[in-house]
Amino acid sequence: MVSTLRRKLLWLMAGRAAVASILLGAGTLIQITSPDSRAVDTDAFFALIGLTFALTAAYVMLLRRTEQHRWLIDLQLALDAIVVTAFVYLTGGINSYFSSLYTLPIIAATTVESRRGGIMVGVLSCTLYAGLVAAQFAGAPGFALPPGQVLPPMKLAMFTVGLNLFGFAAVAGLTAFLAQGLRQADIELQRASDRIEDLQAFSRHIIDSLTSGLATTDIEGRILTFNRAATAITGIEPAAAIGGKAVEILSLPDSFNEVFSGIEGRAVMPRLDFTFRLPDGRRIELGLSTAPLVTPRGAAGFVLTFRDVTQARKEEREAQFQQRLAAVGEMAAGIAHEIRNPLASMAGSIQILRQDLPLNDEQSQLMDIVLRESDRLNDTIRSFLAYARPQRQAIAPVDVARIVTDAGRLLENSPELNAKHRIAIQAPSSPVWLSADESQIRQIVWNLATNGLRAMSNGGTLTLSACRREGANEDADEVVIDVLDEGTGIAAEDLDGIFQPFRAGFVRGTGLGLSIVQRIVAEYGGEIEVTSERGSGTRVLVRFPANSREAGVPVEAEKVQ
Repeated sequence: MVSTLRRKLLWLMAGRAAVASILLGAGTLIQITSPDSRAVDTDAFFALIGLTFALTAAYVMLLRRTEQHRWLIDLQLALDAIVVTAFVYLTGGINSYFSSLYTLPIIAATTVESRRGGIMVGVLSCTLYAGLVAAQFAGAPGFALPPGQVLPPMKLAMFTVGLNLFGFAAVAGLTAFLAQGLRQADIELQRASDRIEDLQAFSRHIIDSLTSGLATTDIEGRILTFNRAATAITGIEPAAAIGGKAVEILSLPDSFNEVFSGIEGRAVMPRLDFTFRLPDGRRIELGLSTAPLVTPRGAAGFVLTFRDVTQARKEEREAQFQQRLAAVGEMAAGIAHEIRNPLASMAGSIQILRQDLPLNDEQSQLMDIVLRESDRLNDTIRSFLAYARPQRQAIAPVDVARIVTDAGRLLENSPELNAKHRIAIQAPSSPVWLSADESQIRQIVWNLATNGLRAMSNGGTLTLSACRREGANEDADEVVIDVLDEGTGIAAEDLDGIFQPFRAGFVRGTGLGLSIVQRIVAEYGGEIEVTSERGSGTRVLVRFPANSREAGVPVEAEKVQ
């Protein structure tokens, strides 16, 4: 970018070359029209013009150095005044019509160097001009008038000199005043411009610091701005968003076409949630609010603010689900407890009758069915009570790696295992300690493992693993249980409901296994992550915070003996 000083210097050099060209043209015209005139020494005149062009070329070559050494600017302006004096001398001194040329270097000095330069060159011009006239009237050698010219009377000469000096001083003073005012105006303008830039930058920083996405559109719905949070949420770069239609870029509902239709009296859409598909294919929920963008001239467009509410909505659904269960669970737990007593009595009575009564084969078979179904009903009630009223028994350091290994060995001897099944155990030889109730951890591993085995009706490998993962610090360490099967998998739309009670996925299941797992893990401050595709198997990751204090485990149980 060209600096202000360089721009002024370039204009000064261009003006100097232009004046020299005009003088050259005037001299050439005089030479052509009056070739025998002796009023002007044309050779010296043309030589002086040539010197002016040479100096201008030198100034151009020294332009960069001139910016660094300001005294070179003063030298240029002084030489300009001297060159003008030479022109005045060659054209008759006191009789010259070119004395007004002194105003040019004065104006140039004021423009480049402000008031200081104008006054300096003005004083120098007055001194040179007065000295030239004084030398002519004193008859100094070399200052004689050209042939055919005579000195005017002293009074006329003094009047002419005084008038010119007054004119030079007036030009210097006026241009200095104007230059100072212009300089002050430039300073104020620069300050105002800096303030505007600072405000714009500050506003931009505020907009980019927002955690919510912010986009503005024109009245037709074309995006004008797209902040940093909007890019982070949607994965769309501003360059790709700006200029596009908001309905297409943000995948807004079709009802927004009416908002952006430009029709007077259109209704502003209220806040709404909708599903947005990210560039990588993932789907998230966006909460969007709209408002008109109002300027002093009226409505100019719309302001769209949005944020990712996927996790918030998930937590709301879970909270609502837990609230519903809290009310129903207490009542159901009481009813289930009451059912167990008569159920036990009935089962005991049937067993006594079966032993004491003479029964044929069909009657014995019916008795067996009643007893078997009573046991199954009792198991369901026991599981439901474990889900509704889970209690920690004894918190102590347990080796999760050993629990996973034991579960794998038990499954290898399970009647549900056939020749097409394979159990793979991936556990370190060293203990993986976790402060917890061992029976609850075993229940988690067993429920997940048996579910994985049942999902592989056509065979496959069930992989059980346990490990400790290190975080950024010791407090962020995790104990991870990983169960991976090669079964039928779970459809994406069914993943959110697998932890709901009584949603059995297998014929002999109670529908409470995963619900119990989720509740136990939640009480330890852990998390469950399920990834699955239909036909590609399922992976369940259970993560416990290794720092038992944050998991709600008593401090005395943290230390591993």
